[in-house]
Amino acid sequence: MAEPADGAGLEAASEGLLLVAAGDEEGAAEEIVEVVDLEAPGPDDLADEMEDVDLDEEEAAWEDVEAEEGMEAQDDSEVTFSKHTASVFCVSLDPKTNTLAVTGGEDDKAFVWRLSDGELLFECSGHKDSVTCAGFSHDSTFVATGDMSGLIKVWRVDAKEEIWSFEAGDLEWMEWHPQSHVLLAGTADGNSWMWKIPSGECKTFQGPSCPATCGHVLPDGRRAVVGYEDGTVRIWDLKQGSSLHVLKGQDGHQGPLTCVASNKDGSLVLTGSVDCHAKLVSSATGKVVSVFKEKAIVPKSSAEEAESNSVESLGFCNVMPLAAVGYLDGTLAIYDVATQTLRHNCQHESGIVQLLWEESSPVVYTCTLGGAVCLWDARSGKLISEYRGHSAEILDFALNKDASIVVTTSGDHQAKVFCVQRPDR
Repeated sequence: MAEPADGAGLEAASEGLLLVAAGDEEGAAEEIVEVVDLEAPGPDDLADEMEDVDLDEEEAAWEDVEAEEGMEAQDDSEVTFSKHTASVFCVSLDPKTNTLAVTGGEDDKAFVWRLSDGELLFECSGHKDSVTCAGFSHDSTFVATGDMSGLIKVWRVDAKEEIWSFEAGDLEWMEWHPQSHVLLAGTADGNSWMWKIPSGECKTFQGPSCPATCGHVLPDGRRAVVGYEDGTVRIWDLKQGSSLHVLKGQDGHQGPLTCVASNKDGSLVLTGSVDCHAKLVSSATGKVVSVFKEKAIVPKSSAEEAESNSVESLGFCNVMPLAAVGYLDGTLAIYDVATQTLRHNCQHESGIVQLLWEESSPVVYTCTLGGAVCLWDARSGKLISEYRGHSAEILDFALNKDASIVVTTSGDHQAKVFCVQRPDR
């Protein structure tokens, strides 16, 4: 083959190359190699060489920028509270003004801070173990913090000072009375405790000799429902200190209780357990009205289900006869309380940690191990919206009265404030 004489012959050589490739299939590969090797470098070749050198680095750099922008774009929160140095286990909002939050964490610290800007108001100091429980009294006068070892402290919010402390057994749950300065808690020795604050006057309710894993004061303020590790449930008369009803055996659960809740008037109680069942109970009679069992989308053996799933959270809707049950496998089940039938199964990509109903509409909020807050319309079972911002699982969340703000805590050491945008209001 004749070599091109000089750079001026490149164009002709290219045309010749195309003709050879089209007309002589056998020699095409050989001819192409020879022509390319012998061509003098032109402007296009220099551009190609530069692309060869820089292309990978440039692409990687752009990918890094896009990834960073993507992570930032995924943070839907308005405020981030970053004073904790380890996982943040619990959060509660002050019920009177909904302007303050208290958070507790694995760093043995609890903080009271302002929602609007994340400003720290004061630290609830002196804990020696992870702070797993924290909450404000009904009128926001006091805030209580409790750690895993059982040290409970109460602080006066306006004065920012500790006014009471008590060392109980290993703490399982803690809740303020809905109408008075009375604090309740359950411990690993099976006892439930009730203290008047700030006097410290105390009453105990002795359960079975196993942890009192969860508890809730009923809306009438006279009774409390407590669940235990052995699967039993007790409804206590707080004034008399006696149990009104005990659910055990077939009426109880076949595994530790994880959560309890009541409807608005306290006539019905829902109990949830690691046995994957939720039980609807009449608080007046102590009788089981219905048992809600998850309808698995992919059938599992009972051993598999017991190992991989449990009821994590539950609650009643205030404005319609609906109840929600959240499972570790990511299923949110919506039940019709009147007919005790399943209305919807709403699937999440990861396990549900907690659920909360809006105060005045049939919308249920869930937070997940995948770091998402999801809003569901319980009437249709449809997802309304989803909020993200954490780089680890959400461990707890709280909702303000008008459901315009969600506050989350996470394994990423942060608490975040999300402003909820709803097109229907």
